[in-house]
Amino acid sequence: MTSITKEDILQILTATDSEIIRFMLETAKYRENNLITFSKNVFIPLTEICRNDCGYCNFKKNPDDPQAIILKTKEEILGDLKEAEKHGCTEALFTFGEDADEEEIVRMKLKEYGYDNMIDYTVDICQMTLDETSLLPHTNGGNFAYNDLKRLKEVNASMGLMLESSSKRLMELPAHNKSPGKNPELRIETIENAGKLKIPYTTGILIGIGETKEEIADSLLTIKDIYDKYGHIQEVIIQNFTPIPGIEMEDWDEPSFLDMIRTVIAGTLLFKDTDVSIQVPPNLNNDTAQIFLLCGADDWGGVSPVSPDYVNITSPWPGIDELEKLTEDAGFKLIERLCVYEKYINSEWLNDTLLDRISKTLEHQ
Repeated sequence: MTSITKEDILQILTATDSEIIRFMLETAKYRENNLITFSKNVFIPLTEICRNDCGYCNFKKNPDDPQAIILKTKEEILGDLKEAEKHGCTEALFTFGEDADEEEIVRMKLKEYGYDNMIDYTVDICQMTLDETSLLPHTNGGNFAYNDLKRLKEVNASMGLMLESSSKRLMELPAHNKSPGKNPELRIETIENAGKLKIPYTTGILIGIGETKEEIADSLLTIKDIYDKYGHIQEVIIQNFTPIPGIEMEDWDEPSFLDMIRTVIAGTLLFKDTDVSIQVPPNLNNDTAQIFLLCGADDWGGVSPVSPDYVNITSPWPGIDELEKLTEDAGFKLIERLCVYEKYINSEWLNDTLLDRISKTLEHQ
């Protein structure tokens, strides 16, 4: 299989029995080594307030919820970072609800802490991380304007935003019909602006939220087109919707195991001539994770020994030892990576401050 077309992807996404085996064998041709990577991180939600209200979301909290994280203090965050440092973590994953400062309660907290908006606060938190720890910031907080991305670039080793889907039709379904920030045009603009700014970037798709196979193909091709233009996408996540009690879509079926296999194969073959990694979250696929390695996936993503996956709170991460056992049992070798991939660790992509911090972080490993 040379260059892969939409028709090729659709053939993979509808493949059965012997066809699936043939495509799995095809992915093996392009694997350069037997290494499977992961990043040891700490997951820190700065706030759980969000303007979007996705039908599958377990992260967003109501401002009136007494358990909600309205806005973590710098002292709390530094405590989390120092604990993560003790456990050898190298990545500080900062997440927060999109445009959380549209809520008055968040604005009041920001004012109390001496800030005007979430971007100012996030930039300061990332700078604190660089100044006072050996961890590298990676921010994922929804869509950002170009100038905000430009500021965040200076204090982040990498950043990320899931495309989820390039289909505007999903804006009419429970997944996104109350989430203006999930408009694919806005998300594509953010991902492209990150490319223009040379920010090492993670993105991906979410399957099982009402999309068609044709829309999966279009979403993967959209990411590939952006990568071809800017070269900044370091990994593509293939994430499966998982129903959780209490969410709007709790009665929706999750994508089948075969649909995940087909999609991982399609992503692998689409990006076969690049150095883009294909990631499948292991905590969402505890019983089936190994098979995705045989379909071409080569990265487990961020795995934390100190914090839960706040986005998928009912799906605990495997321990590092367990992850290593799963990987080696499938015939591969697990190695730790940074949140920024090696090809981007140079002055074309990162400033001197970040390069110096990365050098010191590697010394700590």
